[in-house]
Amino acid sequence: MPKKKKSNRKKRGRSPGSFQAPEITRVRLPYRKNGEMFARVVDIYGQERMGVFCEDGKHRVGRIRGKIKKRVWIRKGDLIIVNPWEFETVIKGKKEKCEISWRYLKHEVSWIIRNNKLPEILNLNNIPV
Repeated sequence: MPKKKKSNRKKRGRSPGSFQAPEITRVRLPYRKNGEMFARVVDIYGQERMGVFCEDGKHRVGRIRGKIKKRVWIRKGDLIIVNPWEFETVIKGKKEKCEISWRYLKHEVSWIIRNNKLPEILNLNNIPV
């Protein structure tokens, strides 16, 4: 059998100016009947835990769901969907907990803002620290 010839051409990326913004077919919104809501990441604590500011005005400790733990990288300031824990006993002086179930990409966030789906309290300039 003949050997495969190696190509001398260098592999190059896309040509400049060929970038196309992804088409938005469907953007996932929080399912309110299950208690899901929008939130913003405020702090990163480590070990898949983050400080989040939810649309109901509360600061919570968010835990990244196992299904998306190694697939999605979440940074400070990202818009996410959280699901607050209902079975937790509220202790005065401690933050409540929630589960992070979705992170929005940049083009999805711009679609949400354009269509007025994002509450005004979650604007990056309005979040109390």
